[in-house]
Amino acid sequence: MQEKLERYSFILSLLLVTLAFALLLKPFFTPVFWACAIALIFFPVYRRLLQRLPRWPNLTALLTLLLCIVVVVIPVLLVASSFINEGVTIFQKVQSGEIDLSQQIEQVRSAFPGINAFFERFGLDFDQLQERLMNGLMSAGSFLARNALALGQNTLNFFVMLGLMLYLTFFLIRDGEKLVALLIRALPLGDEREHLLLAKFAEVTRATIKGNLVVAATQGTLGGLIFWILGLPAPLLWGVMMTLLSLLPAVGAAIIWFPAALYLYATGDLVKASVLMVYGVTVIGLVDNLLRPILVGRDTKLPDYIVLFSTVGGLIMFGISGFAIGPLLAALFMAFWEIFMREFVNPSGIHGPGTPAPEEVHGE
Repeated sequence: MQEKLERYSFILSLLLVTLAFALLLKPFFTPVFWACAIALIFFPVYRRLLQRLPRWPNLTALLTLLLCIVVVVIPVLLVASSFINEGVTIFQKVQSGEIDLSQQIEQVRSAFPGINAFFERFGLDFDQLQERLMNGLMSAGSFLARNALALGQNTLNFFVMLGLMLYLTFFLIRDGEKLVALLIRALPLGDEREHLLLAKFAEVTRATIKGNLVVAATQGTLGGLIFWILGLPAPLLWGVMMTLLSLLPAVGAAIIWFPAALYLYATGDLVKASVLMVYGVTVIGLVDNLLRPILVGRDTKLPDYIVLFSTVGGLIMFGISGFAIGPLLAALFMAFWEIFMREFVNPSGIHGPGTPAPEEVHGE
């Protein structure tokens, strides 16, 4: 009885201390998550370098981190800075009246006279939609301008978080295998289940960030490029917007380029409108079908509707990091239920059609 009481007391104390430590790290959730994600993606590079420099793990981890900074961190910072500057510039032009959005929307309505009847079929009023769209765009521009100011005021805090992320990434790259082994040893879920769950974490993190982000960046780059070639305003801004929207299946970059093509038709620029429409369908639209199976793989891909809802939910809950965290949580949810169905509902050991086998967490 005394031994059981001591054990339960210790477990309760362990849970309380763990919870307190988690709350302590809560302000650093974003840099910790991205440190783990980047370490997972770049670990194969570290392992290959370590084969050539087996006696220099610190140097190898540092070289891997420098590669990560050059390939990922610096380009993202440059694009984000240009995106914010361009967005704020357009917002200021709209505020000053240099860009008249109402006039441009009226041009679209006059060019497509059946648009009112189309919306009325769905019980929608075009004038109300126009007003909501204007308010939404102004709110988005105001939000971007406020955050640009806040980012400038909190530059020190931003770079402190970035430094913490890179610092932690170094140790996760160097000691990742030891930490995973320690985690498997500590968790009381059973080694096979832990291997499966950690493999799913690694798999979905790589697929979401390395695969989906490359696909989205490719679509956004191609979209921004055609906007620039056609002489459309703010090609970088719209390219970044297409990159972000390309993370959402079923909708994607067409939310930007399709209305732009319609606007060009409305203003009578038929050549540019046709080029943009054909390019959007044949080039931007096909990138997803060509690249995603290669970079992500059909076996590891979650159903599109789950990706859509988990990505949007992740963006709402966690901000920009939610595009990776949302699908990751959805994949872990499905993995837990697959384990439950396999071991408790179907204990005969017959795997369902979607049940993955245990894998190496750091496998390539």
